[in-house]
This record gives sequence, structure tokens and C-alpha cells, in this order.
Amino acid sequence: MEEQHSRRQQKIFRNVTLVQAGLLKKSRRPLPTIIGLLVTFAVMIAATWGAHAYFSLHSALVSMNGNNGSTATTTSARIAAKKPISILVLGVDQGLEGRNDKGNSDTIILVTVNPTTKKATMTSIPRDTLTEILGETSSTSYYMFKVNSAYQFGGSSGSVKTVSAMLNVPINYYVEVNMKALKGLVDALGGVDVNVPFSFSYDWCDFKKGKQYLDGRHAIAYARMRYDDPRGDYGRQLRQRQIIQAVVKKGLSVNGLANYQKLLKVFAKYVKTNLTFGDMTSLAINYRSAASNISSGYIQGHDATISGTSFQIASTEELQKWSNKLRKSLGLSTQTLTNQETRQNSLNETYNGVDFSSNETITNYTIYEANSITPRSSDSW
Repeated sequence: MEEQHSRRQQKIFRNVTLVQAGLLKKSRRPLPTIIGLLVTFAVMIAATWGAHAYFSLHSALVSMNGNNGSTATTTSARIAAKKPISILVLGVDQGLEGRNDKGNSDTIILVTVNPTTKKATMTSIPRDTLTEILGETSSTSYYMFKVNSAYQFGGSSGSVKTVSAMLNVPINYYVEVNMKALKGLVDALGGVDVNVPFSFSYDWCDFKKGKQYLDGRHAIAYARMRYDDPRGDYGRQLRQRQIIQAVVKKGLSVNGLANYQKLLKVFAKYVKTNLTFGDMTSLAINYRSAASNISSGYIQGHDATISGTSFQIASTEELQKWSNKLRKSLGLSTQTLTNQETRQNSLNETYNGVDFSSNETITNYTIYEANSITPRSSDSW
């Protein structure tokens, strides 16, 4: 017994001595190997998830802009060069309230984004604003009518040409959103918070003055209510901008990215744009800082009745003010605005005594022929 105990002690002593001398290797431990495998596995999962996100986003954007895979991955020269851009956002009313026709663009917002100044603007254009309606080509014109009808006559292309000519501002891209998408977008983000300006009820939804959480259904009701707003369509435009800003803010958050699959499904189904996959990814990386510094406003018009139809007429001074602001935000020099709207305003001030400094509804505004001072028949527009 004592002999065996003595041999064990000698063996332990020998091993310790050899380890200290570096002549005996330490036994392998499984922990480092397990940790390495776990790290490798985690990296593989992350890479797989990233690839899945990439191809899911690519597929969705191909559906949105109708391009083929190779074209959709390119980045336009303007965005690649990180230059200021303008995007016309159109909210179309197809499918809502039983509509099955092409519909009008009841929400019209011109967005400018400048990555150099790190600022963005959102300018609402009242849907009833009187303007020259341009078609899909430069040779087509439907003359003077409400700006929201440009979409019905010429789609997104017609709307872009019409708004661009009205404000003398280049419009680089468009995003056309079926209003059904609003519910899906907000729900996919888990709802949004807005500051309700006053208490009201609409479409079986109640809104209380102050900060309020909105799900998709409430967001649609909040954005569409018009007649109970003391500011009319201008109040509705304010609420629409609130929703869009809330969606953008939350969509750029971690929570929004975590729900990218839900968002992509909604985008692919209800959103159309001429932005490519490359454009969208470049915007997310290089223009992101401007999204946190957004100023918003709207073109103020005057109530008017022309041949029994209600319009909003923006004065030349108002149109020039917004043209200057938008051009400056895009890094462009200002120019004197000369178009069909300013011509019609000038003729009405000269021949009909229209006073744009008055707050009264304009009842004597006349639409004149394009190349003469002959009043145009209401049957021809």
C-alpha cells in the first residue's frame, strides 16, 4: 500500500516537473473548440440572414419598379454621386371606398433630400390646386384642372411632369403608394405615434388631442378625415405628413428593420417606384442623416369656384415662394416662374380684378385659352 502511494506521488511530481519544464503537453480542453464552433455557426446564420434579407429586398424592389434583376441592381448616376434629389410621393385612392377605377392622387407630396446639407423637405400640394395638366409626353396636355387629376390622365409620369412644370423644379423619382398600403405599413411597424391636433371621430375611430398610438386602421382614418377639420384639406395634409414622417422614422429604427419581411410584402404589393434596388440601398446608406432633419409645409391656395366646381388657386407669389425654396434645397439657383398658372393669374388680375390678398372665395376667376385672352368654355376642360 505504502509502495503504491509512493509511486503515485512520484508520478505526480514527475508530471508537474515536466509541465514546468515544457516537456509535457497539457491535456486538450473541449471548451475552446465548442466556443469556436458556436462563433462559426453564429457567423453562418448572420451571413445567411443577411443574404436572405438582400435577395428578399431585391425581389421586392424588382416587383415595385418592374425592372429585370440586372437593371434593378444598378444605381442611378445622381444617387451614386450623392447629389440632392427630389421624389414625388403619390397616394392613390384605388380600392378604397369601393373604387375600382384608376383613381386620382389624393395625396401629393414633393420630397427633397440633400445629403450635403443633411436636410430634407416635404411639401404638400393640395389636390384641388388649379394647374395645367400635362400628359405622359410633352405633346399631350389636358389644360387647366385639379392637380390630382394628372394621375388619372397620365399616371405617375403625368403627375411628375405636371408638378415639375407648376413649380419649375426637376423631379428625379416618384413613389406611388396605393392607400391600402398605409394600413399594412403601419401594422408591419407595430403602429406609430402622432400628435393629434384636436379631438375628433371618423370611420368608427376616435382620436383625442395629444400624443396617440395608431394602428393601421386608425392611421388610414386619421389621414383621410377632411370635412370635420377646421383647416379643411390643409389640416388633412398636415396629418398625412405626420403619418409619413412617423413611418419613415420608425422604418429606419431597429424595430422597423426587424420587421423587414412584413414591410417588403406590403411594398411589393402596393408600392410602385422608378427607384432601383441600387438606388434604395444607396439612399439608406448615404442619405440617412437627412431623414432626421425634415421640414414640412404646404402650398397655400385660395378657395375658388369656377363653373360650379371648387378649386384651390395658388397666387403667383405663393408659387414663386415654393419654387425658390425647393430649388435652393436642391442646390439650384432661383428663377422667375413663368408658366400657364402665372399667366392665368395675371390675366385674371388684369381683366377680372381678382385680388389674391383677400381671404374671400374667388368667384370670378376665368380660365383663358392657352394662346389668347379668349375665355375657355367649361365644356372643353
